[in-house]
Amino acid sequence: MAVIELTEGDFESTITGNDIVILDFWAPWCAPCRAFAPIFEAASENHPDVVFAKVNTEEEQALAAHFQIRSIPTLMIFREQVILFAQPGMLSAAQLEDVIGKVRELDMAQVHEEIRQQQAEQG
Repeated sequence: MAVIELTEGDFESTITGNDIVILDFWAPWCAPCRAFAPIFEAASENHPDVVFAKVNTEEEQALAAHFQIRSIPTLMIFREQVILFAQPGMLSAAQLEDVIGKVRELDMAQVHEEIRQQQAEQG
C-alpha cells in the first residue's frame, strides 16, 4: 500500500477505519525526515494491511499541536484506535520492522482492558 498524506479532515476516519495506522510527522525542510522517507515507504510495501500516513507538520499544525509534536520526525503507531508507540527520531528499517512486529503481537483485548481499568481508577 502506498503512503498517504493525512490531513486533519481525514484523520479521524483513517484512525477509526483501520486496524493499524502508522504516522510519520515530518516537514519538507527536515533532513532526517527526508532520510527516513524511503525507509517508511519500503515498510509500507512490506505491510499492505497497514496504513502508512505522513503528516506534514507545516501544513497540519493543528494535528501536530494536538499530539504535542516537538521534534521531527516523530513516529506514532495506532492499533484499534490506541496509541501504542510514539517516539521522535528516525528508525532504521530493522528497528521499524521490529516495532511493527511487536504492535502486531500485542493482545489488544488485554490492552483495552488495562485502559478500562485505568479509566475506572481515575474516574
